[in-house]
Amino acid sequence: MSRKIRVYTLLILGLFLTGVQTPQSLANKGLLVTPTMLSAIPEGQRIVVDTRPAWKFLLGHIPGAINLSDWRDFTYKSEGVKGLLKDDKTFIAGKFAPLGFSPEKSIIIYGEPDDPWRMDGRFFWMFEYYGFQKVSLLDGGFASWKQTGRKIEKGLQNPIPQAKSALNSMNLNYDVIADKSMINKVFLSNDFMIVDNRTRKEFDGATPYGSPKGGHIPNAIHIHWPEFFQANGNLKTQSALSSLLSQNGIRADQEIIVYCTGGVRSAMAYFVFRYMGFKVRNYDGSWWDWSRSSFPVEDSR
Repeated sequence: MSRKIRVYTLLILGLFLTGVQTPQSLANKGLLVTPTMLSAIPEGQRIVVDTRPAWKFLLGHIPGAINLSDWRDFTYKSEGVKGLLKDDKTFIAGKFAPLGFSPEKSIIIYGEPDDPWRMDGRFFWMFEYYGFQKVSLLDGGFASWKQTGRKIEKGLQNPIPQAKSALNSMNLNYDVIADKSMINKVFLSNDFMIVDNRTRKEFDGATPYGSPKGGHIPNAIHIHWPEFFQANGNLKTQSALSSLLSQNGIRADQEIIVYCTGGVRSAMAYFVFRYMGFKVRNYDGSWWDWSRSSFPVEDSR
């Protein structure tokens, strides 16, 4: 085979492999809604969740929304590890039924594009773990709603309570959560990709949030979660996301595990991988947990 033919063969092969790096054809487009799509859902069939601070909610929110402004309300602390997600079904029913949640309703979550933690992602993952089947994010958050000139409501929320019994029957989805024991078994496996969504400095060893050790999970790759979004907070196009994942060596046949410090920033990455059709898990303990364990740590400094 001549050198020219070999070059052309490699180029064609490279293009082919690039095209199958992410399961783009399996993208879950229904997970991302626009203001127009949200407006088209009858109010009785939806729950709109505002994840901004309570004072901002009072000053203006999407009509009919309810405010869940602190992801920590749904967590507990164990052996010094913060951010662990509560999974008691009695607690879940008692928390959400009075706010109008029920299994058949669509849940649309929004926040602020410039939120450095993007708590709307954490709530998206939490609702999927709790077993809700119809959960989505509003692309661009509250800013996109305002930009379209749609109605804004002020003041307190006014939910219509639902029966707790419907929520008691829901099952937790253990396929979307990871813990340190599981990760320690698979971080060297080619069938998994561990993705660190913190800043590069944290990945390299900085500990701005009080972790006892710096560094990252061995064999993890680094993608800072804002890389998935445009400057205005809207999600990047499907082709741009596919290119980003391919550049980082992520394959369509791999299962993804994302983490950050306490499973908040990584939950937004969880959403992106779900949107792109991947099987993905979020590690709620994240670096607060791993850095306290006896499991190995890599440090890039």
